[in-house]
Amino acid sequence: MAEPVRVAVLISGRGSNMLALSEHKRRDPDRCYTIVFVASNVPDARGLVLARRLGIRTWTKSHQGLARVEFDALLDAALAEHDVELIALAGYMRLLSDGFVERWQGRILNVHPSLLPAHKGLDTHRRALTAGDEYAGCSVHLVTAELDSGPVIAQAKVKILPRDDPESLAARVLEEEHLLYPIALEEYCRALREEGEQHQSSL
Repeated sequence: MAEPVRVAVLISGRGSNMLALSEHKRRDPDRCYTIVFVASNVPDARGLVLARRLGIRTWTKSHQGLARVEFDALLDAALAEHDVELIALAGYMRLLSDGFVERWQGRILNVHPSLLPAHKGLDTHRRALTAGDEYAGCSVHLVTAELDSGPVIAQAKVKILPRDDPESLAARVLEEEHLLYPIALEEYCRALREEGEQHQSSL
């Protein structure tokens, strides 16, 4: 059986999606991915503490005072040191430089709290309510240079209720993120491995 895809998870906060990805793997060690590395641009991010408790290696450096290209070069070196094959953004609140995205083309996934292409960027839940949307939700997509515009590979809908405010809606969407992201990552990694095996067999 092929080795699992070596995944790095990038976070900026509490790391709840990182935990969901880790728990999905823990429940079945034969998953097609393994989390080898958690990185953050926020040295005191709560998710780093959680990752260490899970026995996952961590890396952190503040982006303050660094140009985006400089910071991403440091991050890229750390990813290479850990032989990372795919990046999963999980609440990573810093835009990646174009050069970094180009180097990792097709190998960066993100989970976004809206039904893309609707409500790209921030404050998605308030915007969904203001727009009078019937549904909110979340999307897992490939990262490209244009913000939240890469191909969507999975989505989950959440019915907007009359009593919803941004906080209650955010909580229910986050629950769906925790279910959707691990499955989407697993399926994407399986496809990567199958593509690699087909390539090897054709040589």
